[in-house]
Amino acid sequence: YVMLLTLSPYTPTYRDRVSPPGVMIRPYLNGFTIAFNVSQPSTWQPYVDSMHHFLAAYDDKIQEEKNIECVSGQYFIQGGNESEEKKACQFKRSLLQNCSGIADPTFGYSKGQPCILLKMNRIIGYRPGAGVPVSVDCKVQKGNESDLRSVDFYPGNGTFDLMYYPYYGKITHVNYTSPLVAMHFTDVKKNYLVHIQCSLNGKGIINNINSDRFLGRIIFTLSIGK
Repeated sequence: YVMLLTLSPYTPTYRDRVSPPGVMIRPYLNGFTIAFNVSQPSTWQPYVDSMHHFLAAYDDKIQEEKNIECVSGQYFIQGGNESEEKKACQFKRSLLQNCSGIADPTFGYSKGQPCILLKMNRIIGYRPGAGVPVSVDCKVQKGNESDLRSVDFYPGNGTFDLMYYPYYGKITHVNYTSPLVAMHFTDVKKNYLVHIQCSLNGKGIINNINSDRFLGRIIFTLSIGK
């Protein structure tokens, strides 16, 4: 009990691995293979439902009510006592444009052009990129490079804006919503299993350790039938 009294509820006392971050994708249903047939809505509707559920917290109205507009391109450093509630920057789903689910409620799945969201794992106090936004790129991980002919990134050019960092922890950063990068796979080889690797790029990022498929990158497969 005495030992517990010495621990801070806001920041871990010992953190043997605070950086670099890992990444994860949405939708995530039963593994890292996203497979569906465009002509069979029942095969892609679960992915669409998962996306809408995940993005509910990012609805523009909710973000406007709970969070504030921040200055883009710089870290949002908040001082004061560590127990004080921290403000969170707005990340509206409309920033995801064609992958927001607003104009196209199917996120491109009904057209064989699926959207996949990438999020960076939360690390208390971490400032990614050392002052330069971390970007995302995607390529064929195994196979012919021509299997992946076109990917669009949102927002902007597929970067994590600095204003969403640092993260102060779930106790004080109560309304914090992780920034996202949407990857819109507009031209992928059909009727084929395409292995894709999407990676973070920036100073301090590690994305080439083969023993960890989530450290700075993520590997998944797309199988899009007609």
